[in-house]
Amino acid sequence: MKSTILNTASSYLLPILLLFSIFILLRGHYHPGGGFVGGLIASIAFVLHSFTHGTDDTLKLLRIHPGVLIPVGLGLAALSMFAPVFIGDPVMTGLWFDEPFPVIGLIGSALFFDIGVYIVVVGVVLTILFTISQYSE
Repeated sequence: MKSTILNTASSYLLPILLLFSIFILLRGHYHPGGGFVGGLIASIAFVLHSFTHGTDDTLKLLRIHPGVLIPVGLGLAALSMFAPVFIGDPVMTGLWFDEPFPVIGLIGSALFFDIGVYIVVVGVVLTILFTISQYSE
């Protein structure tokens, strides 16, 4: 059963939810949120799109299989974790740029770790849910 209202709403909600997930990601270092919560919100946006447009259309929208995101996110998180070792600091020591970036503020290695977690969460959640939905069809 297709719902015209849900179909139309999901088209508008996808970009809004993705933008909100990025806001939560960037906000997470100083306030509640971060990579995990932002990744869940982004996953929910794609799952809502999948409910209304079908899994195949959502996979076309993503352009890559979500399983590819998992090693990319893990690599980014690991790189941000071990980057301080290259300058003689212990693992997971926070490294910060000296000057704040416009709108975002100070950027440090914790943000890159959060981005890696964000990518991993999106990849894992979408891989699991899309695999389940494809086998149930």
